[in-house]
Amino acid sequence: MHLDIHVDADRKVAEVERLIGLGAQLIETHSDRGPVTYVMRDPKGNEFCLH
Repeated sequence: MHLDIHVDADRKVAEVERLIGLGAQLIETHSDRGPVTYVMRDPKGNEFCLH
């Protein structure tokens, strides 16, 4: 299962920082499909995207 989490544009950076503080890893950032998307991995290795 892959989660896509939608966050208001003005809150994305703060949410990425919060999730990193909880043990997530930032894998990559891209905007090739529109808004900036942060691809992350939780502490157990599951990937998810923050849109």
